[in-house]
Amino acid sequence: MSISASMVKELRERTGAGMMECKKALVEADGDLDAAAEILRKTGQAKADKKASRVAADGRIVIAQEGNTAVMVEVNSETDFVAKDENFVAFTDAVAAAALASGTTDVAAFSNEALADGRTVEQARTDLIAKVGENIGVRRIQVVNSGSVLASYSHGARIGTVVALDGGDEDLARDVAMHVAAMNPQYVAESDVPADTLENERRILTEQAQDSGKPADIIEKMVAGRVNKFLKEITLLGQPFVKDDSLTVGKLLSNAGASITACVRFEVGEGIEKKQENFVEEVMAQVKGAS
Repeated sequence: MSISASMVKELRERTGAGMMECKKALVEADGDLDAAAEILRKTGQAKADKKASRVAADGRIVIAQEGNTAVMVEVNSETDFVAKDENFVAFTDAVAAAALASGTTDVAAFSNEALADGRTVEQARTDLIAKVGENIGVRRIQVVNSGSVLASYSHGARIGTVVALDGGDEDLARDVAMHVAAMNPQYVAESDVPADTLENERRILTEQAQDSGKPADIIEKMVAGRVNKFLKEITLLGQPFVKDDSLTVGKLLSNAGASITACVRFEVGEGIEKKQENFVEEVMAQVKGAS
């Protein structure tokens, strides 16, 4: 059967696959659009399975908000080049919208949710992998609900933060979200710091101070001061506010009669071990192998 340009165009709009792939699928399906779409889907899944073991540590952080609910999603690609591709960007925006609508944070369950175009997240993901040639994955989803004030901040597409306050206003919440993006506090308050983390830091600081040869009472004061400094550095409320270091974030909130009820920060690829390429060694290995 003759495959017309209009048939190829329709299948391409339906699946997002390349023109040549669409034509091949239509030829194989003898012009049946539904069968051709299924062929492309299977091809995409096969490509996705083949690329599943490849590390995807780049990508985008996307935030979607409606009323007092916000969702933040990390979607990964293998390279920054694909992370900026319009098809990838459209997919991540669609994923964030679907995540906001579903309210789930279970990534596995979310893969079966429908996007606005009718495809499931998993179908759209495998279609995109076939199109861009890289492993793509929805890594994590976080939902934040607030009965009072909610704001978010995105630093490009690589860092995203969502902050909810009891009291204050949206401008204040956004300022705190911006601070969290810039300073990356590990905990909100000193009371959130695990006892073993604090004890380990105290032990290290004590050992360092003992090397100074100072008297025990002086060492005790030195350690207490350094522990206090450590706590201020790693806690949001103890950190100097990034826009005015004359006051801490805790003081900023106190002045506004506000307190933090939720604080979430995502950074692309954090915690993922990236493969380190050494091109000099790679070339040398090829040269030695050829000799």
